[in-house]
Amino acid sequence: MTHPTDAMARLFEAAPANTLPDPPNFNICPTNTVGVVTSDEGARAYRPMRWGFLPHWYKATNGGPLLINARAETIAEKPAFRAACRERRCLVPATGFYEWTKDAMGNRLPWYIHPSDGASLVMAGIWQDWAQGDEAFSTFAIVTCPAGPGLSHIHHREPVSLAPDQWAKWLGEAGKGASLLMNPAPGDRFEAYRVDPAVNSNRAQGEGLTRPI
Repeated sequence: MTHPTDAMARLFEAAPANTLPDPPNFNICPTNTVGVVTSDEGARAYRPMRWGFLPHWYKATNGGPLLINARAETIAEKPAFRAACRERRCLVPATGFYEWTKDAMGNRLPWYIHPSDGASLVMAGIWQDWAQGDEAFSTFAIVTCPAGPGLSHIHHREPVSLAPDQWAKWLGEAGKGASLLMNPAPGDRFEAYRVDPAVNSNRAQGEGLTRPI
């Protein structure tokens, strides 16, 4: 995420929280806190959440698998996700995302993927409040679907990306039918290119991580 917080708040017409992480972050990793957009009776908030969905029955943050993604095909039936899919959907904005292929030696080769028109990437998400003892925070997962023709040569899955006219429906502001949005992006939605393997380290930062090689 490289876009300024105030620009994101204006884009989504959402009230920004005071505790949002400062951009830029060129290497967002699971368990990091990022800004997401939620809606409560039409009032939108841009608020911090931890990436990695924690079901309410987890007794600790490591009480089960780290659920960073939720499959669109099964999200409505999985016990961890079904209530959130109905009641707690969010928008997860980013500048782009990374995906990996492997070479003949098994080395992980990172790709940077971003909207080809330069607009913000807005991914479909679901969220859940979690609390145990003195720990309490909101968590989310990104909804994924089978990769479309634009990205299937890199990976078999892709995040569900939403166009501006789909945001209100995903947030539940514009009636039913959110399930119809959980499809691959058009083939020309994204640009993808190889980047430096330095991004394979969760400690790596800097604009150079997104430059093509």
